Amino acid sequence: MGDWFDIGSRVLTASINPFGAELSSLRDGRGRQLMTNADPRFWSGRAPILFPIVGRLNDDVLWLDETSYRMEKHGFARRSMFDVAESSASHAVLRLINSARTMESYPFPFLLEIGFVVDDATLTMTAIIGNTGDAPMPVSFGWHPAFAWPLPGGAAREDHYIDFEVDEPAPLKGLNEAGLIAEDRATPVIGNRLALADALFECDALIWNPVTSQRLRYGSDTGPQLDIAFPDTPSLGIWTKPGARFVCIEPWHGTADSTGFGGDFREKPGVMMLEPGARHRVEMRVTVTG
Repeated sequence: MGDWFDIGSRVLTASINPFGAELSSLRDGRGRQLMTNADPRFWSGRAPILFPIVGRLNDDVLWLDETSYRMEKHGFARRSMFDVAESSASHAVLRLINSARTMESYPFPFLLEIGFVVDDATLTMTAIIGNTGDAPMPVSFGWHPAFAWPLPGGAAREDHYIDFEVDEPAPLKGLNEAGLIAEDRATPVIGNRLALADALFECDALIWNPVTSQRLRYGSDTGPQLDIAFPDTPSLGIWTKPGARFVCIEPWHGTADSTGFGGDFREKPGVMMLEPGARHRVEMRVTVTG
């Protein structure tokens, strides 16, 4: 495991763990913790990086050219030690490249850089995904930060909500017990507001695929709120475990396999194809107000 280190400003401090390039703590100027308490009774994760897949594959198998590769849920980046390539008082860049271990499950040379910048009350997280090989590279990517629910200094847990940038009336994608995309679900969003409640998550995550909004606001009518922007990702997951004191807001480029999908990974909906030498940028911004 890596040693956490801090970056920040006068009003916002982020703690970064090189193991998984994970945002492990986010505190405002009053020292209030805006992220999960990582209670192991529910989930000990904090903000795993989802790469090179998002969600679960059928039988945890990735198929390429009729060859099978073992790939665990959400991929291997979250369980990998990143190198700290750059760091200062307010920014850091962490880097992962392919290794013999990664090539066993994902046979592509790659570069993955996760950047963090704190500017005043905004944390910007940027992923740079690079294809360093000589063949097109299929890949998915997702953010998975777990924010405190309730946020400290705000209203009660049951009074928290998420307001989308625009109305989101479309049905959601549902997951079955195996964690695969199954039938559609009616949306619990009324207009642009999702009123948070444990009952929403009894069948796992809420999945917008696609999501129309590129930003949302999370919080309550009192206390801090989080303005979250995700301009580069076409899908969104929101997840918790009933009773836990966190809610994950997860912009994705890709999703879990659909029930019965057994095709080549390149053919999976939501997978990006990067040409040799190409790089792709995926950003997420969190601004604290209140």
